[in-house]
Amino acid sequence: MKRLIALLPTSVSRPVRILAWLSLVFQVILIGTGGAVRLTGSGLGCPTWPRCTDTSFVSTPEMGIHGVIEFANRMLTFVLALIVVAVFAAVVRYWTERRDLFVLTLLQGLSIPLQAVIGGITVLTGLNPYIVGVHFVISILLVINATILVYRVYRGPRGARRIAPLWYLIVAHTASLFVAITVVIGILTTGSGPHAGDEKTPRNGLDAELLQHFHSWPAYVLLGLTLVLVAAAWALKLDVRRWALALLLIEAVQVVVGLTQARLGLPPLLVGIHMVLAGLLVAAMTAVVLSLRSSANAPEAVDDSWELSSAGQRL
Repeated sequence: MKRLIALLPTSVSRPVRILAWLSLVFQVILIGTGGAVRLTGSGLGCPTWPRCTDTSFVSTPEMGIHGVIEFANRMLTFVLALIVVAVFAAVVRYWTERRDLFVLTLLQGLSIPLQAVIGGITVLTGLNPYIVGVHFVISILLVINATILVYRVYRGPRGARRIAPLWYLIVAHTASLFVAITVVIGILTTGSGPHAGDEKTPRNGLDAELLQHFHSWPAYVLLGLTLVLVAAAWALKLDVRRWALALLLIEAVQVVVGLTQARLGLPPLLVGIHMVLAGLLVAAMTAVVLSLRSSANAPEAVDDSWELSSAGQRL
């Protein structure tokens, strides 16, 4: 055991960064495979839990493609679990110096059994749309966690000072609120429409057509706020500008996909892409917010006098 412990990293290194990226990538992939389960009506492809059938842990030929899809999604969770264990092991030796990384990886580890239990409840309740929604919300929170982890292994611990004007922080946090609103309404929209599962899957009983309009409104507000963030970041030459631009590009693609799927009658492939883009949107928004505070390996923070004088010169 001592020899194994001696092999673990003692500081943030290339393997640690690779593992952090893998945790983020697989969290987003799981959103995609979970969407595929729902969009193909395979939520009960494995009708029991934790086994796939009463007598088998794996799908059987009699279960067809739905069993394969659901079982593959469950197996991907085990792959993610291995990655999470590996990244936790990669930071545990220097946890006193980097408690932020230790806490982030510990939360990821604790999420694995939590997601498994919620997944089991989802199956046992016959794909209750609200339980499915909770399942997705936790996946989104894990994308946020993994994004913070990736950011921190590169930029170091969070600093105490902000590196953007106060008004910019307010706009950015307002944008993040509208991201959350858009995601939640999107979950309710999916749970009310044709892609909540197969024809036997229960819906939440809400008006799907009305929710589609409600879903678009905060998305357009978010787009407007993001345009402000991008323009101001370039004008003020803030370190956040590349993340703000990434956020804008993802939103632009999301809008195009959303409008296209609405006009084409919600084809499953576009709906699945829309779900994956939601995960990427949350990751980009998280990176924007993180970039507003100083970090150990980030450029020097600016003070209020710089902000006021700089703003005055531009005016």
